[in-house]
Amino acid sequence: MSTILNVIWFVLAGLWLAIGYFFTGLLFCIFIVTIPFGIANMRLAGYVLWPFGRTVVYDPSAGCFSLLGNILWLILFGWELALAHLVTGFLQAVTIIGIPLAVANWKMIPMALWPMGARVIEKR
Repeated sequence: MSTILNVIWFVLAGLWLAIGYFFTGLLFCIFIVTIPFGIANMRLAGYVLWPFGRTVVYDPSAGCFSLLGNILWLILFGWELALAHLVTGFLQAVTIIGIPLAVANWKMIPMALWPMGARVIEKR
């Protein structure tokens, strides 16, 4: 079932979201100071490309730099990304076929808010 949902997600939303996250990550990698944000964007790009059957796990031992990066990310970029995922999820939930896609979009909100110290793993 997750493969079918992933294919529908890829066609309707995933490809464009992944391209946006990927190119934003490349822009962040231009400067040495913003490379961690670029890596976080690449991680987000991989997750939004194929989200069903995967989950986000946060590393509790990520450290204070991860916390500082998350706070900076939240203030500068995170709230806009979370708001975009929230609104897009509501628009997708209008149709029956869009409800699982909306739920997947809403599952991306925590990672859009706090990407540092997060890992995407396969569900078992």
